[in-house]
Amino acid sequence: MADDTVVVWDEGLLAYDMGDHPLDPVRVELTMALARELGVLDRPGVRLVKPEPADDELLTRVHDPRYLDAVRAAPRDPLFAGFGLGTSDNPVFDGMHESSALVAGASVAAAEAVWRGDARRAVNVAGGLHHAMPDRAAGFCVYNDPAVAIARLLDLGAERIAYVDVDVHHGDGVQQIFYHDPRVLTVSLHETPLALFPGTGFPDETGGPGAEGSAVNLPLPPGVGDAGWQRAFHAVVPSVLRAFRPQLLVTQCGADGHRLDPLADLQLSVDGQRATYRTLRALADELCDGRWVATGGGGYALVEVVPRAWTHLLAVATGEPIDPATLTPPAWRELAAKRRPGHEVPLRMTDDVDPAYEPWQPNGEPDPVGRAIAATRRAVFPLLGLDPYDPRD
Repeated sequence: MADDTVVVWDEGLLAYDMGDHPLDPVRVELTMALARELGVLDRPGVRLVKPEPADDELLTRVHDPRYLDAVRAAPRDPLFAGFGLGTSDNPVFDGMHESSALVAGASVAAAEAVWRGDARRAVNVAGGLHHAMPDRAAGFCVYNDPAVAIARLLDLGAERIAYVDVDVHHGDGVQQIFYHDPRVLTVSLHETPLALFPGTGFPDETGGPGAEGSAVNLPLPPGVGDAGWQRAFHAVVPSVLRAFRPQLLVTQCGADGHRLDPLADLQLSVDGQRATYRTLRALADELCDGRWVATGGGGYALVEVVPRAWTHLLAVATGEPIDPATLTPPAWRELAAKRRPGHEVPLRMTDDVDPAYEPWQPNGEPDPVGRAIAATRRAVFPLLGLDPYDPRD
């Protein structure tokens, strides 16, 4: 296997544009610009690959054909309603099918490159549209590109795929699509569904009949910062991945858990997000011979957070992590100020936060994060042959 990294990119991915809407493609544009200015995309072994749109055969591995027809038809009908389209979350826009299919095709290209051994890692920062359901749009997502990519991997012969979702919202679409498939482990850390869309992702959602233990959910209370989030992640994710023994790791790396994100209530930093990406790569190296497919996801602090977070993701995937003290390049600051006047443009790649954490222990009086960890471990660890009370598991 080549020790290369594929970055799937084309300017056409910016056409997934819902207009005056929180999910603004400028966040992807500024990410790629920042990564380019910092030299991340010019590293040895990095290859930029232009995607092709996913065709109907690929999309209908996940989505109902009638839904595809609706996505194609909606922009031509000013009175269109149904299939989750035409709402404030999922407004209809010109070229909706074509741009959504391109995002899905980009994630499929990333997955194929890794599975076939053309690269060890692959990234599609424009992807991660994890809320789309088989027959409807949801949560800003038209086609579920991570699920389409995973379905393609299964068709290519993969037998054990782990999907880890660190977006602040539950990865509900991917979980639902594979809820009854024991070949796919879905793991999601997110703000509690009692406080945040989509209202799912409780610990007792552990997989359907015949796939018990294939869904892992760790909902966290509002206000959790880096130390609590890292403690929760490390108390659950490495153990369930080691028990599952995946051949390939797919991750959704939404940046909306950051303290500046306007749509959620966690208090993470860019430094904590960088630490998570490093752990995900290490787990892929340990368990999957390095095979890692990473996508973007949510993130609505368009200038202040997302470009820095996902540039750290690209750096971790392509080689050495970027020193947090690195200055953002002046040319990038100028572009960011031009594209989004009035936003505070960050000067450095850090929030000056140490994401250190205390490992979880099952004794003592638990705090809210400890209770969340315990609930998840009790619900799913026995299904995977793990001891919910043993911190070594």
